[in-house]
Amino acid sequence: MIKRVSFILLILLGFACSAQAQFWKKNKSEKLALDSDSVSIEVTALTFDNIDNVTYVNEKQLRKIEKLDREQKWEELYPELKAYVSKFGTLNFAHQTYYIWRLAKLTEVFASPEEAKPLYAMVLKHHRRGLNIPEILARYDSLDRNKKQYFVPLDYYYDLVEFRRQVDTLIPPRKVLTSMGARINSNFEDYAPVVGVNDSIILFTSKRNTEIDGLRRREHEDLFISEFDGKNWKKAELLEAAHSQFKEGSGFMTKDGKTLYFSRCGAPDGFGNCDLYYTTYFEGEIEIDSTYQVMDKNDQLSYKTTKVTVDTAYWIPAVNLGEQINSPTWDSHPTLNASEDTLYFSSDRVGGFGLSDLYYSVKNGKGNWSAPKNMGPIINTRGNEVSPFFHPIHNVLYFSSNGQLLNFGDYDIYKAYKVEGKWSEPVNIGPLVNGEGTEFYFSIDRKSEYIYYARSEEESMKNLDLYSFPLPMEGQPLATTRLSGSVKDIYGKIPKNMVISVIDLDEGVEVAPKFAREDGTFEFDLINERNYLLIIQGDDIFRLEKFFFLDGDTTYEGVVERVSSKIEFNSVEFENGKANILPEMHTDLQKVIDFLIDHPDFKLNISGHTDSSGSPIINLKLSQQRADAIKDFIVNRAPSIAPQRIMAIGYGSEKPLVKEEKTDEDRKLNRRVEFEIYRDPPKKRADEEINN
Repeated sequence: MIKRVSFILLILLGFACSAQAQFWKKNKSEKLALDSDSVSIEVTALTFDNIDNVTYVNEKQLRKIEKLDREQKWEELYPELKAYVSKFGTLNFAHQTYYIWRLAKLTEVFASPEEAKPLYAMVLKHHRRGLNIPEILARYDSLDRNKKQYFVPLDYYYDLVEFRRQVDTLIPPRKVLTSMGARINSNFEDYAPVVGVNDSIILFTSKRNTEIDGLRRREHEDLFISEFDGKNWKKAELLEAAHSQFKEGSGFMTKDGKTLYFSRCGAPDGFGNCDLYYTTYFEGEIEIDSTYQVMDKNDQLSYKTTKVTVDTAYWIPAVNLGEQINSPTWDSHPTLNASEDTLYFSSDRVGGFGLSDLYYSVKNGKGNWSAPKNMGPIINTRGNEVSPFFHPIHNVLYFSSNGQLLNFGDYDIYKAYKVEGKWSEPVNIGPLVNGEGTEFYFSIDRKSEYIYYARSEEESMKNLDLYSFPLPMEGQPLATTRLSGSVKDIYGKIPKNMVISVIDLDEGVEVAPKFAREDGTFEFDLINERNYLLIIQGDDIFRLEKFFFLDGDTTYEGVVERVSSKIEFNSVEFENGKANILPEMHTDLQKVIDFLIDHPDFKLNISGHTDSSGSPIINLKLSQQRADAIKDFIVNRAPSIAPQRIMAIGYGSEKPLVKEEKTDEDRKLNRRVEFEIYRDPPKKRADEEINN
């Protein structure tokens, strides 16, 4: 006999149930409780104005700090240490990280843990030697509310969202990780995409013209362009404006399409191995000398020259941005901010924080670029920061890095906001974009609808292809409003392995689901003033759904019901002598449907029971009809639930709860429908069967 591990349903009246999305949209005034203390963008309180001086030294100030530290005068030490660290140059972060760590600990005491968190992050991103990193990491982890392990893996995500296809109020998932196809990609590396000129073109770098002759390989690196015809991207073509015998890549075009910035490597007019160049598009009238023949009266032929005005258009020869911008090493990946008055790029020049850093240069009133400045220790790490990109409307910075703290692969893509002149802690844009391989370069259209980026399944730059798909919520520039919440069961306990999903009902933007934390809490950064559906699922709980309109940072407290006790649904009460499913039964039956959809390895037993009054034969037949009616309702409502997963049996009056019926209440208790959800145990191996 098969032994069953059973989970029996307990449904309480008054439980919050699913509603139609259309109903919620008509009632936007209903909101969840607002929490004014929510903070969705982390910014350090320090301002680092001395970064480009490389090293800050003040022996007198340092002796005072060490004296206060020895004497344990923490309250006096805190402002002194804060003032000292705020004057750090780039090398201080590598060689005096100890003082940042001390400041982080004091900040927890005299300010707040939230203010200390960016300082702990700074220590972990810049430390080189001499610190107890496991201790610091443990402290940072205790403050970090969005760890990698909370994100649902991508393969699990696809399995999880399949239930959306069965619920008409939900928008089915859209494809992520979608290649741009053969019109754009080649058999060689294709990377560094940038959409521009009102999203009508895409520039990217390709090695497709590389020549291979036997064992000899002559690598070419060129800029290519593709135009959007309103439906599809056209076949990519070589961008002649930047083409030369040298290597070109990482192009960026201004909004008017008339200036192109790019990187050129190996040119004789360069200051390093790769430099930044620009070319402009000239369109207008020019005067040229026009020569023509003249025959005099003696039939003598002569030539005369005159000035002629003609219309013309062409790209001027590329110009090096000069020693003011370029260094003796590697400079590449140029981009402009939304107002196009600041140039950002990546460089491995001497004096940075790590292997390559992000820098910026500002254009003055005369149109000249200032000396580049390092973007500082929040953005840059001891690793590599590359391929900056600014959203063309919202001025949010995106870049790729292998040195930030939360990562899913080799290089991941991050976003950062500028708040009151300071950069926020970079935010990983999530596993729907960042996988186990390398995510390199990044671009978004003006409406924030699509992402364009280069990725490789491997942890390297090999086999890079261009991908494009709808931009998930984690990458959205306006996703800065925090939904935070907590979940417990009706007894105040925290169910394990809960998955929290959020559905954008207005625009259908994908939101990566997360596991609830050990304490039952969760957080999402969403776009404000939209309708959403919150879904909470688990192995031993009924799915909880909550429609809400997001209006500012919001906190939600959810109570879920466990699948744990054997009792009939209070709402499943048939009319006397009938087997029709009544409207008031739909809510509780839908919970059973949701559970079976979310858990395809579970099965369901439905058992119908009557009281002892009347004919036993009629009672047996009626109870079977009622059990069958419920099964038919479930299968018809959710075609994905195979009929074989449901067994419906009518027992008539054979299994009463009250043996001797004396009152109407006794008879009512015996008239019931019971639901048993169970999962078959794993099959035993042959040798175990023999031994048993």
